[in-house]
Amino acid sequence: MLGSEELVWDVLRDLETSNLDEKHKAMFRFVRKVNEDSPRTTPGDIEPLHAAGWDDEAIYFAITVCALFNFYNRWIDASGVHALSDEAHRAGGKRTAMHGYVRS
Repeated sequence: MLGSEELVWDVLRDLETSNLDEKHKAMFRFVRKVNEDSPRTTPGDIEPLHAAGWDDEAIYFAITVCALFNFYNRWIDASGVHALSDEAHRAGGKRTAMHGYVRS
């Protein structure tokens, strides 16, 4: 199930009823707050992540990815770059799953 398109859609529809494990649900809850209400993010928001088993490095990376996607989305919206098709997103997701984000 992990890595399946079905899981992605389940999480997007309703994180809480999805089949995602509790550790990852905790991270997605945190990222939602960072995305929607970052000025009110407090050390108390980090505690559930540590309790779920996330370390500070993983939390830092999640914050960074969230911030970068917000930057990219706003840049694309404002510059008029055309959105990728669903198929292009699927192909990119498969490529990233196989090779990671780092390109040689």
